[in-house]
Amino acid sequence: LFCLHFQFLLCDLMFFSCCTVVQSGGVLLGSSTILPCHINTNDRLSQITWQRTIKGKALDDVFLTIQPTIGPSYSNEKDFRFEFIGNFNNKNGTLNFSDVTLNDEGSYTCIFSLFPSGKQSRVSQLVILVPPITNLMDYTPLEGNEEVPLATCTAAASKPKADVRWIKGSLEGKVREELKETQHANGTTTTWSTLLGKPGREMNGQLVKCVISSEAMKEEILETNIQVHCKYL
Repeated sequence: LFCLHFQFLLCDLMFFSCCTVVQSGGVLLGSSTILPCHINTNDRLSQITWQRTIKGKALDDVFLTIQPTIGPSYSNEKDFRFEFIGNFNNKNGTLNFSDVTLNDEGSYTCIFSLFPSGKQSRVSQLVILVPPITNLMDYTPLEGNEEVPLATCTAAASKPKADVRWIKGSLEGKVREELKETQHANGTTTTWSTLLGKPGREMNGQLVKCVISSEAMKEEILETNIQVHCKYL
């Protein structure tokens, strides 16, 4: 589910002789991913530079350089989550990036300093996926003719937002769904789906299922039995 799929697009930049853009799939929050950086050329390589464009950092922030004699060297603050797993002699500056957070989302560029062709680069776009915190809450309304909440299913703090739907069983056509969403400052979304209906005694004990799906998790099904407090038994 969380495998990376790469598509290659070529573009020309004024300051690079060639730029290859690598678009990757999503990476699960807290997991590891590979930032690929490899080039096939007979030109002489003097240095590999890694830079990033993410929230809270300067544009094109240089965070790591790799040289043939001293190897990888961190710039400014050291971030040991980046591990050099390539081989300079093979013109491979690939990194393993562990324990990713929401703040790490953005673009990562490796730049090859080559002679005589000049600089060439590879860009990886990192998208962070966050699985939702799920919950199913039921109510015990008093039997009556007014529409009231019967159960609420929640998918909290998901990125991208989760899809929440109901399997209503014998209550199909007798209840309806009401959906609400809140987007948080960190880019995650909380989704609530509430089953509403007129609580009749024929509903009491009926099984309903909440189905939650997201790119960040396998489909999850939560179950509950509708509870109605009947006036007369």
